Amino acid sequence: MQYLLYILVSLLVFLAMEVIAWASHRYIMHGFLWFLHRDHHQPHPGKLEKNDWFAVIFATPCILLFWCGMYYHNGWLNAIATGILLYGIAYFVVHDIIVHQRVKLFSRSRNKYIRAIRWAHKMHHRHLGAGHGESFGFLYVEKKYRNKIKQDDELQRKNTL
Repeated sequence: MQYLLYILVSLLVFLAMEVIAWASHRYIMHGFLWFLHRDHHQPHPGKLEKNDWFAVIFATPCILLFWCGMYYHNGWLNAIATGILLYGIAYFVVHDIIVHQRVKLFSRSRNKYIRAIRWAHKMHHRHLGAGHGESFGFLYVEKKYRNKIKQDDELQRKNTL
């Protein structure tokens, strides 16, 4: 029974991470740590960005939670760390692989979620400065972006008739 609670905690932490990621993106990455995030919004040479330091920054609490959970034999800390880790993996797959194509997979996907998340992220990146942004989430797609994809599909369907 306790393992089911650990799984539930991990899933709840995974869900909570989207809220934490949104707030971190909006108020930290587009706030006082903009100097690290700026190059993600502007063209730059090379594959790596200063923005990639956020992977280290956000992984650190997860690593510390795993270490403390193992050292103190505390399954709850490991469950929390697992939720954070799973979110980090999902973020990497969606943001770095699917959206920014750091690995060329799903580049021509017709999946509505993938198209909506790409559109939302495109709208986020049209703002080159720290302020006046939109779409700060990473995995959740706001309704207006889902509706845009739905409208595109309806328009395409009408044009093929």
